[in-house]
Parts: sequence; structure tokens; C-alpha cells
Amino acid sequence: MPTSALLPWRLLPVAAGALLALAFVSAASAQEQDPVADLIASIDTVWLIICGILVFFMQAGFAMLTAGFVRAKNTANILMKNMIDASIGGISFFAVGWAFAYGDRSNALIGYGNFFLSGFDAYADWFFQFAFAAAAATIVAGVLAERLKFSGYLIYAVVLTGFIYPVVVHWTWDDNGWLVNLGMASGYVDFAGSGIVHMVGGVAGLMGAILLGPRLGKFTGGRVNAIPGHSIALATVGMFILWFGWYGFNAGSTLELTGGGAALAAKVAVNTTIAAGSGVVAAAILSRLITGRYDPGLTINGALGGLVGITAPCAVVDPWAAMVIGAIGAGVMYAAVVGLEKVKVDDPVGAFPVHGAAGVWGVLAVGLFASESGMAQAGYDSPQNYGLLLGGGVEQLGAQLVGLVAIIAWVVVTAGILFAAIKYTIGLRVSEAEEERGLDLSEHGLDSYPDFGPTGPGIFTGDGNGEPSPAPRPAPRTEPSPGTSGGN
Repeated sequence: MPTSALLPWRLLPVAAGALLALAFVSAASAQEQDPVADLIASIDTVWLIICGILVFFMQAGFAMLTAGFVRAKNTANILMKNMIDASIGGISFFAVGWAFAYGDRSNALIGYGNFFLSGFDAYADWFFQFAFAAAAATIVAGVLAERLKFSGYLIYAVVLTGFIYPVVVHWTWDDNGWLVNLGMASGYVDFAGSGIVHMVGGVAGLMGAILLGPRLGKFTGGRVNAIPGHSIALATVGMFILWFGWYGFNAGSTLELTGGGAALAAKVAVNTTIAAGSGVVAAAILSRLITGRYDPGLTINGALGGLVGITAPCAVVDPWAAMVIGAIGAGVMYAAVVGLEKVKVDDPVGAFPVHGAAGVWGVLAVGLFASESGMAQAGYDSPQNYGLLLGGGVEQLGAQLVGLVAIIAWVVVTAGILFAAIKYTIGLRVSEAEEERGLDLSEHGLDSYPDFGPTGPGIFTGDGNGEPSPAPRPAPRTEPSPGTSGGN
């Protein structure tokens, strides 16, 4: 055989070797890519879990805050409610809440897949969203404090976390929701939930408070009587825990650290800090101007009003705007405290002024202060439609108003029906005797402060024989009740 004829056969081992080398390189490249992709996914998953833990830790803040702003005789009751809404909220959100919010078979109005998390394994997403649902439920506890039956509380906690709140989430955060796809600007924009979480909880609580009625002695003789909480120390600790958890609430709503998420989260954390600080300063100054003293209760609420106000726009505004939004949030909170007392609606811890009223402000602030660069960085589809006050036109503000009206209408109707059904079946309110005695004793059979509470011989209302003596009526006042205005 000629040498030229053997040449192709001699090249076969070379070609085979080349193919094996290419296969090895391809396999090595695949192995290199998989760990990188896995690392990226792991970073984002851990971020969600950590932020979810921070949001869940806000339950401790709610517990301390509301305990401080109720009377000593109702401390165990409000703490029990905080424990229950976190627990029942988790079970309810597991069973049906996630399905209604993000179910994989859904339309523009509601989700209806993944009940009991069937066919679902994105557990970090569920955990993060559960913490938000529990927060919405616990807001209501403060509005209804000191006179709501514990059995009524159990029912509303299930319905709120399992249905009322998840439907709003579907409208606004799920890709199929009608407010996301509104056809105006970038649709309804609420980055971390001023309207979706806080306003839902605040408005639901307001509906319950209207049907429940005020506490005994709150409004008498045409006057507003202050009913101070028992521990400003607990309330202050609660505020700082909530502020701490809010970094998970707002910054965690980036949902990821990779792909630009870390830079956005850093900006959100700065805006959150500035808004809270300006809320504190504004509330302290307002309380001095209006009441003649720097009131700690209203100052605590000022921090929370600023935090609620910045929650929707935290990713789309610049730091200077965060300062303005936080200060106005505190002012809106204060105006709502006065407004509720004018119409004789009793909110013992100021939860509606903080979460409902300041939540409305946060939703509107997006349409007023969002910057074009902020909208683009946060990934919204139409960044050219930004804040009205920055020259971006009225379209985004219009989308915010549509979302605002829709959410309020949904909660007013559903929560109104819910609380009315409870009232006219098992009853919403404890008896007058139980309210006077305190819900700790009447609902739970214990005294939170046995050394000096209603059952003890000490400084509050006990007579030393296990029976409470009549509590003195609070002194009348015609100004707002800042000492009882601590937000939930």
C-alpha cells in the first residue's frame, strides 16, 4: 500500500486523541460552571433566609411594643396574641395563603395552585413571604387590644393570613396580578409593602375597632381620656427591635444579592435608616409644639411612621427624599391619631395611624418622589414614568392611586364582613366586668405582674385578697393621647 494511502489511517489516533481532549475540556468546563451557578443560587437563598429571620424577629418587637403600650392587666393577653398570630399565620399561609398569593395555576385576581405547598420546593421564598404575612396579622392585634375576645382573635388571624392578605399579594407582587399589569407606567409599585403589608393590617384593624367600640372610659363626657400604657421601656425596646428587623423587611425585598441586588440592598438600607431617623426627629418636634413636651410615645410612633412611609419607595428614591418621606410619615401618623380621637375610634397603640395612614403615604410617595435612575435600578419596566415632583409626570402617581383604592376597598369589605360575622356569632368583645378586671385574669387566668398587679397587694389596682379594686378613672384631656399612641 502506498505511503500516501496509509496517511489518513495514521491520523486516526491523533483525531481520537483530539476528540478525547475536547471532551475532557468540555466536561471540565461544565464542572466549573455548575459550582458557580450553585454558589450564586446559594448566596441568594441564604440572603432570603437571613432576611426572613430578621422579619420574623420583628414579632418580638411587636410583642414588646404592644405590651408596653397596654395596661399591666392586659400584658399576657397581648403577648399571647403575638405568639398565636405568628403560629397560626404560619400554618394558614402554608395551607392556603401561599397558594392564593403565588400559586402556579393563577389568573389576574387570585392564585390557586400549590395548596399545602404541593408540587413546590422554593422553600426560601415561602419562608420569607410567611414572615410578611405574620407581620400583617400582628398589626391588627394592637388596634383591638384590651377588649377583644381571644377566640375572635383566633378566627381573624386565620382568615387574614390565609385569604385577605394573600389576595392583595397576588394582585401586586405576583407576575400575573392585575395591579402589576395595570397598563399604566410600571403598574402599581410597592417595593417592600407600605400598602401590601402595613396598610392591609392597619385598615383591617380599623374595621375591627369600629365594630368593637372603644375601651371603657376612653371617651366620656365629650372628652378624650388618656389611658397610659404600663411600660415605656418595653415599648422603646420594641421600637428598636422593629427598626432592626426592618432592614430584613426592606433590603430583603431585593430577593437576591447577585445581579446587582447587593448594591440595591445597600441603598435600601440607607434610605430605611434616614427615614426612621427623620421620623423620630419630626415626631419629637411635633409633640413639643403641640403638647408642650417631648413625648416618648409619639416619638416611638414617629420612628415607625417613617419606616412604614419608606417601605414602598425605599428602592426607587434618593436619600434626600427618604428624609422628607420619613418626616412626613411621622406627621401623617400624628394627624391620624388626632383624627381617630375626633371620630371616637379607639386604637390603644396607634396601629392604624402608624401602619394604615403612614402606609397610604408610603404608596403615594412612590408616585411623588421616585427618581428615574431609582426606577431603573430597581428593575421596573417604565422608568421614564417616575415621580411627579421630580418631573416624571403623573402616570406613576395614577397607578399608585388605583392600587391604593383597590387595596383599601378589598380590605374594608372583607375585614368588615369578617369582624361583623364574628361579632354576631361568637362575639367580639369581652364583658365590662372582664375588661375592668383585665384580660390576663379573665382570658388566661394569670396576673402578668403578681407582685404588684391586680391580684397582688402592690401599687396598681389589687386589694391584696386576689380581687381587683375599682380602677380609678383616668383624668380627662382634650389633646391627643401621646402616651397611648405607641404603634404596633
